[in-house]
Amino acid sequence: MTLTVLVPSDDGVRALAEIPDVKAVRYTPGEPLPLEAAQAEVLIPGTHRGDDRAALLGRLPNLKLVQLLSAGAEDWVGAVPEGVLLSTCRGAHGGSTAEWVVAVLLSIHRELGSFAADQAAGRWQRRGTDTLQGKRVLIVGAGDLGHQLRRRLEPFDAAVTMVGMRARDDVHSVDELPCLLGEHDIVVLMVPLTSRTHGMVDAAFLARMADGAVLVNAARGPIVQTEALLTELTSGRLRAALDVTDPEPLPAGHPLWTAPNLLLTPHVAGTVRDASLRSYAVAAAEIARYSGGELPHNLVHGEY
Repeated sequence: MTLTVLVPSDDGVRALAEIPDVKAVRYTPGEPLPLEAAQAEVLIPGTHRGDDRAALLGRLPNLKLVQLLSAGAEDWVGAVPEGVLLSTCRGAHGGSTAEWVVAVLLSIHRELGSFAADQAAGRWQRRGTDTLQGKRVLIVGAGDLGHQLRRRLEPFDAAVTMVGMRARDDVHSVDELPCLLGEHDIVVLMVPLTSRTHGMVDAAFLARMADGAVLVNAARGPIVQTEALLTELTSGRLRAALDVTDPEPLPAGHPLWTAPNLLLTPHVAGTVRDASLRSYAVAAAEIARYSGGELPHNLVHGEY
């Protein structure tokens, strides 16, 4: 029996073409669905707003699995009908996101922004800088993203500590965070956005960080309480690199645009060439498992 999968791009059609007994049907978000949608068991969503998601799901009577192209699932948790599986694209974007973290940390510690300003002004001004060597890095999030980052940081002779939801071999429990924060030079956020992580980086969290430490948010904006972070940045006690913000997109005139001690990028850590191909490779593997009678590896359970 053929499994019908709705896909939002030609890349998706090509990625699924080699899977036996799978028929990829192209659709365009925001436009009427093709007739085959009535038989579709699997949906790979494109970009949909909340109302669009609800309307789309309501037009798929045979839906059994929503396969995302993102590692984050917060927009879909609670939106899929009861009994419909939800799977993420964990593993597709970990490398590029970890690479962004390394890039911003090198930029901050080697003061590349300051040297770029000197170049623009025509100033030849030699000076020493800090280094990643010997830095103590606390990675909050022990999933694919966190492990990808650890693998890239350790060759720089940084000492890495991992924190996950529960303690296990070489991973500390999130309950240990209050004691760990002050012992590290860098704190990197790589956790999903859930009710437990929403606003977890508050004034108390930041106050426990060491003077001069760097906070890096490669997760989701609402994990950090913006006003609390602005207070620390303005005082000069902490530095930060943000790829995500709350609110997002960041509106014109928002204080984060001009905050001192901040390196800011517009949610591009995973936005690299061929990112779509990597996403569809993971999605195709998940759909092949489902088509073969297995559960996808990246299933979201509860709030995840």
